[in-house]
Amino acid sequence: MQRSTFVDRLDETLDTDAYSDLDASPNGLQVGTREGDVTRVAFAVDAVEATARETIEWGADLLVTHHGMIWGGLDRVTGREYDRIEPLVANDVALYVSHLPLDGHQELGNAAGVADTLGLVDRDPFGEMGPEHVGQAGVAPDGLTREAVADTLAADLDHAGEGVQVLPFGPDRIDTVGIVTGSGSDWLREAESRGLDALVTGEGKGKAYHEAREAGVNVFLAGHYATETFGVRSLQALADEWGLETRYIDHPTGL
Repeated sequence: MQRSTFVDRLDETLDTDAYSDLDASPNGLQVGTREGDVTRVAFAVDAVEATARETIEWGADLLVTHHGMIWGGLDRVTGREYDRIEPLVANDVALYVSHLPLDGHQELGNAAGVADTLGLVDRDPFGEMGPEHVGQAGVAPDGLTREAVADTLAADLDHAGEGVQVLPFGPDRIDTVGIVTGSGSDWLREAESRGLDALVTGEGKGKAYHEAREAGVNVFLAGHYATETFGVRSLQALADEWGLETRYIDHPTGL
């Protein structure tokens, strides 16, 4: 497959342009050119030196990640930035990044993957960011206990043995859940305004404790990395369907 075709397909599938004014990460092709062919594609959560080098060692043509190498602009390619980017350029390996588009995609996204894990139904977009959304909400058809939610997340997510932290300030029976993966505790107020029983995210800010307590919402902190493996794995499955050879590079952080 031509590299340009692969990039265009992902951009169209993920509606990349819709998030161009909302995201500190430049989404889409972040390193490399559109020229050339793609036969092997590596997938990882983070575009860092370790995943770049493993991608190169495997002989991939392109690396797809959720977290890219550029945030809010790039002034100089020196130091750590050089160490990350240089191996890709030297080996003609491109980097494709999907940050907020992959958070918010209602079928392939990170929040959708967590919702699948919890067995949620009647889903709709959650986590407003301007005109778009970066998460998903849904209903637990038979209700869930706090323990059941925590146990499921702990068992099914790659959190490097760190477990799931619970702020148990909502109802004992959980029927409705909002999900914003990664650092999503800023959407507690939206969960409260929608009358949700719980918010699932990756990590919380210090203010989340009292905000959750005052709002009467259960909060599950299941790990930033752990909640954001779903999107890139979904894109890997899509690339498999397109006839490409793929590999997932796993570097859990426990954070």
